[in-house]
Amino acid sequence: MNSFLIIIFRLYLPIGLAILIGILLSFLLKKLQGRFLKNNHLSLIIHNYLGKFLFWFGVPLGVINFIHKTNLSGGIWLSPIVAWCAVLLGLFLSWLWLQTFFPKPSLASQTSFTLVSTVGNTGYIGFPIILLLPQLGPDYFGWAILYDLLGTFLAAYGLGTILASRSLLTNRNKVINFGSESSTVSIDQTTMFHSIKSSLLQIVRWLQNNLVILVKNPTLIAFIFGLILRSIVFPPWLDLSLGWFAWSIIMLSLILMGMRLQQLDSWSNIKIAFSAVSIKMLLVPLVMAMALTTAGLSGPPRLILVLQSAMPSAFASLILAEAYDLDRDLVVTCLGLSSLMLFFTLPFWLWGFTTW
Repeated sequence: MNSFLIIIFRLYLPIGLAILIGILLSFLLKKLQGRFLKNNHLSLIIHNYLGKFLFWFGVPLGVINFIHKTNLSGGIWLSPIVAWCAVLLGLFLSWLWLQTFFPKPSLASQTSFTLVSTVGNTGYIGFPIILLLPQLGPDYFGWAILYDLLGTFLAAYGLGTILASRSLLTNRNKVINFGSESSTVSIDQTTMFHSIKSSLLQIVRWLQNNLVILVKNPTLIAFIFGLILRSIVFPPWLDLSLGWFAWSIIMLSLILMGMRLQQLDSWSNIKIAFSAVSIKMLLVPLVMAMALTTAGLSGPPRLILVLQSAMPSAFASLILAEAYDLDRDLVVTCLGLSSLMLFFTLPFWLWGFTTW
């Protein structure tokens, strides 16, 4: 009972309060704009600037602070491998569900369903949960960073971009219907050869582009910088200031999440969305937990990997949906539903895998 109360006060209270502040702030800005303020897009402007501040400045400095203190021993480099296993598992399960229960969807709906079932919010939600949990904290933060940076980030803007482009291994004018018995379009060998060649070229370009994106990512730069600084002992005032700033950034990230949730404007396709969220937040982490336990992994590393695989759908899915004209309503519904569902699934993972 005491441990449960500690989790509520150490985790649920700060996370819920910060998200609620973000929701109320976004709501008030929407009410004020147009009435007392000339700018009708103030809430979106503040939301965008806060996101840029966190991406380019806030989160990287926070990463430097936590990496400087975290424990990087053990099999920490297993984290991105597990992340990609979770992504591929989500990809397979979403395809299997589409083939079995969702006949004749549009390609946009297929892709949207796959994205929200595959990529999780391991940064803006995953980082605060790992850091605020009394069982984990900054000592194990390195596992969470590698999971997000070398796993989720590349999956979202690499594999996710390939899926969203809707042209990999498909014709531009043809929609593939999973689970349907529609007649297939006959194509000759020359057309198939050019299609495969084009797809391989796309993969090469994707590798080149995402290598550039990864190298320029400020969080990766901060991670490397934090590793270099680990041998240097910071003076007490700098250590205290960086720690205060890093925890402030964690709260700001949650406030930003609240603002994003308040701006979601669609709750359609709830049944399909529930299926996608169940794959992302129940099936994938359960299978990963069983696999990690069978492989002999236990303790805090296992809990971190399970929690990261159980995070809500990533807002990167919405960015891709808007950029590539996918099923935005389905993505928005999944984002809202998965964020709410986290408060109910989190105790289950903590109860099942806090074994030390």
